[in-house]
Amino acid sequence: MAECKNQNSCGAKRPATGETDENLISKKPTAMISSLLEDPAAAIANTRHEFGEHGGVNMSIEASATFTVMEPETMQRLFAGELGPDRDFFIYSRHFNPTVLNLSRQIAALEGTAAAYCTASGMSAIAAVFLQLLASGDHVVAARTLYGGTHALLAHFLPRTSNITTSFVDISDLEMVEKAIVEGKTKVLYFEAIANPTLVVANIPELCRIGHEKGLTVVVDNTFAPMVLSPARLGADVVVHSISKFISGGADIIAGAVCGPTKLVNSMMDLLQGGLMLLGPTMNAKVAFELSERIPHLSLRMKEHCRRAAVFAERMKKLGLKVIYPGLPDHPQHQLLKSIGNSEYGFGGILCLDMGTEERANKLMNVLQNTTQFGFIAVSLGYYETLMSCSGSSTSSELSGKDKELAGISPGLVRMSIGYMGTLEQKWSQFEKALTKVQNLGLPYCNNI
Repeated sequence: MAECKNQNSCGAKRPATGETDENLISKKPTAMISSLLEDPAAAIANTRHEFGEHGGVNMSIEASATFTVMEPETMQRLFAGELGPDRDFFIYSRHFNPTVLNLSRQIAALEGTAAAYCTASGMSAIAAVFLQLLASGDHVVAARTLYGGTHALLAHFLPRTSNITTSFVDISDLEMVEKAIVEGKTKVLYFEAIANPTLVVANIPELCRIGHEKGLTVVVDNTFAPMVLSPARLGADVVVHSISKFISGGADIIAGAVCGPTKLVNSMMDLLQGGLMLLGPTMNAKVAFELSERIPHLSLRMKEHCRRAAVFAERMKKLGLKVIYPGLPDHPQHQLLKSIGNSEYGFGGILCLDMGTEERANKLMNVLQNTTQFGFIAVSLGYYETLMSCSGSSTSSELSGKDKELAGISPGLVRMSIGYMGTLEQKWSQFEKALTKVQNLGLPYCNNI
């Protein structure tokens, strides 16, 4: 049998390729040439590759909940923080797991941050970040338009349980954002890179400038735009993800991630004060393995999602439909996204149709799913089939009527996550047939009818 790599690793392993880790789940950005920092796909390709235990091209799944040591004294050193994952020592998978650690490295590379930690869900990642950065009496400035679960966390749960309050603002109004910041009390500026569901694009560089001038931590949810936008490279301090969406791509996994500086992520894993450590939103190693195998083709998937969404949006607009898509020249933030987005990745894989009323929206979706098979009536996004839902009565239902109005969420707003199953022309034909069917039912679909 081969000699042990160290006292905590009892099997021979083929060495990983790529750079070595400096601290916990961090990577060395200095090991990457500047051009790699500009393309997420190149950055991912530059991360270390974990081979399997017996030399397999895919890494092994470390399914153990707990890990053995060769000497009793080693256990004490592990809990004292003298030994850790940076030297291939592990204690317990709620703390760190080798398979989850590898996925975290990939996600950190994707977002261009020094570190990342993968969690059991997107909401657990978001909640842990807030609870780590904020204390009782603190204040948050957040975008009016947020995923319903995040809005409920900020508007209802945190005020009740932690005395943490939030002011919701129009994130496009930089003056409003600045005025909402309370000196000495506001600690976090939070927004989505591309808003769910209205597709408002945040001016990340300017918002980061405002936040940093006021001493705030800027946290950005990039779930809608992996590859398309890189908030950390534009100045954000922390980036959160629901990996369940585009990054997973299969609508079969619930997962999340926190990406940021090594110091922050390490603090969240502190034995006494760490939000991730103590709340325990642990990702299963088998889930991490599956996700890590999907990361290499994320760039290809995102390019096709975005390409088809752009084509469909242009064609829908020509038909007279009220379509919202950042890739259309008349979108208020079209030029902004064009200037801050990563080249070659387009304008996102999601578009919205405003049918005016929920009744019209539901009738259109019913025909699209049950008559022409264009897509599925389902929440979530990033699936290979098109998913569609009426946001006001589904993923944004946590917002009050007034909050929906302020957020710009129409009762008939249909959010479509455009898939890549089948050919583009095949899917467009299915959409056109649905519109014809809707017209035959006496339901006007054009905004000018």
